[in-house]
Amino acid sequence: MITLYHCRDARSFRALWALEELGLDYALEVLPFPPRARAEGFKQINPLGTVPALVADGQLMTESAAIPHFLATRYGPSDLAVAPDEAAYPAYLNFLHMGEATLTFPQTIHLRYTRLQPGRAEAAAQDYAEWFGSRLRNAEGLMAPDYACAGRFTMADISVGYAVMLALSIGLEAQVTPGMRAYFERLSSRDAFQRAKAAQGEGAIAT
Repeated sequence: MITLYHCRDARSFRALWALEELGLDYALEVLPFPPRARAEGFKQINPLGTVPALVADGQLMTESAAIPHFLATRYGPSDLAVAPDEAAYPAYLNFLHMGEATLTFPQTIHLRYTRLQPGRAEAAAQDYAEWFGSRLRNAEGLMAPDYACAGRFTMADISVGYAVMLALSIGLEAQVTPGMRAYFERLSSRDAFQRAKAAQGEGAIAT
């Protein structure tokens, strides 16, 4: 049994999208944001108080870049993971982690000081926005045509694609190049992406 605790369009969307790409059965719990303050009892499930919180066979996972790879390898085999004997394996792991550690991190700082706690550090928020833009342009230069690596859609694209999705939703459109916009348009046209969007909407209405 797989259960995903999720906030609408938060980092946990990576896990939700991965579940839909793999066609796995799962239970979805859509929580108010931030769940550590607004979802009673959630810290008993995930002591960090963050999303994602994915419980699979009684085991908790909390890292949004690790969960897609875990799902593809635990419940595979799947072409959505790149195998260690493939030439693109190093690039796959690099992009899988880059999506969170390099691209999403500066966006969360920008988001905090522009929307969640405005008025405290506007200059820092702008600095992090520009940092994100620079890192995204550099990432684009490392990517293979059409997808991040391996000549096909993989879990690395979920990791990087979410970072672009977040940028487009929090006012960082100017930092997203035309090439990365086209990349995200390819990803967001996938049936599994659309199913994930619909699933979180249904869950949000139900809670």
